Amino acid sequence: MPTIAEKILCGKAGEIVECEVDYIMVNDVTGVPAFEVFEELELGLAGELKKEKVVVIQDHYVPNKDVDSAEQAKALRDYARRYGIENYYEIGKGGVCHQVMIEEGFAAPGRLIIGADSHTCSYGALGAFSTGVGSTEAAAAMATGRLWFKVPETEKFVINGELNRYVMGKDIILHVIGDIGVSGSLYKSQEFYGTAIENLSLSDRITISNMAVEAGAKAGVIPPDEKVFDFLRDRVRGEYKAVYADTESEYEEVFEYDASEIVPAVAKPFSPENTVPASELDVSLDQAYLGSCTNGRIEDLRVAAEILKGKSVNREVRMIVVPASEKVFEQAIEEGLIKIFLEAGAFVSGPTCGACLGGHMGVLAKGERCVSTTNRNFIGRMGHKDSEVYLANPAVVAASAIKGRITDPTELEP
Repeated sequence: MPTIAEKILCGKAGEIVECEVDYIMVNDVTGVPAFEVFEELELGLAGELKKEKVVVIQDHYVPNKDVDSAEQAKALRDYARRYGIENYYEIGKGGVCHQVMIEEGFAAPGRLIIGADSHTCSYGALGAFSTGVGSTEAAAAMATGRLWFKVPETEKFVINGELNRYVMGKDIILHVIGDIGVSGSLYKSQEFYGTAIENLSLSDRITISNMAVEAGAKAGVIPPDEKVFDFLRDRVRGEYKAVYADTESEYEEVFEYDASEIVPAVAKPFSPENTVPASELDVSLDQAYLGSCTNGRIEDLRVAAEILKGKSVNREVRMIVVPASEKVFEQAIEEGLIKIFLEAGAFVSGPTCGACLGGHMGVLAKGERCVSTTNRNFIGRMGHKDSEVYLANPAVVAASAIKGRITDPTELEP
């Protein structure tokens, strides 16, 4: 019996299929190469482009850090104008691409979405099959509205029980990756089930799907429920149909976890699989980063603000807070969260991917250490090759910013 991936792709695991895609997303790093390929190969009918399916978002080098990034952004802007792409999100009007795709109603259950960015798998949290592709593949889909796929095998992850205080979706996915490794789901689809998943907010589910690719997965899918349907009400673009695996679906492997055994975790350099409990580390820090497509949503900011309220960032640490979108930024202002961050001594900026990829606005110097809510901690990921990045949830990042070292948030409780 078919899994969610097999149903959406209309094929059996291992088969090569050609499918109509619902949306193609490109950003300021990947979009220009995609448009260049489109024009060089004279793709499409008389050079036409499936503009209703294309979403273009400026987010990686926002705001532009130098002349090269400004030229890149201008080129993307010019392409969007030339082809009349209405789904174009300029600086100040969008945010981090994956957050925009979700909050603007492009992602929905049962949809097939590709993006020229590896963390496109985020939309699986809403029951979509979404996966990252290269700029060339994006160009082909922009021209034809279709793309070929190899239907992946599916692994099933079941997390039952009640999560402990300060344990979030980030800890669940770090726990999974720490168990199966960064190649544990290579070219597979992950499906997540269990009472712990059902009780998670949509934000935490997005974090889990976002990091599926860190285990090598093509997609990380969570069956949609009322939380998803409520979120999409008056938001989703067009019609959608939820897709669920059959009761007797055949999975390549099933993994089961007890939620009560999952603790606030940290992935040490230089791999997301290098996970340990935060309580076992005593690592001094130079920077604490809260944001990104992984953990920059309003729920993440609330968790961190609750811990930081009335406290101060350690004098040896600089803390950077980056809401994932303009809408999240605005809501954080309305709720008083930004004031809390500023009073604690944090630096707050508008949405950008800059620090996450080591581009700008948070780049690390040689020997510096950062605890970060981002998704990757490879060598040189956020700056110098001799810097270190420790991945953690927003609560751990906030507590660590206060203490000046990696800290389990429970240590701050009276």
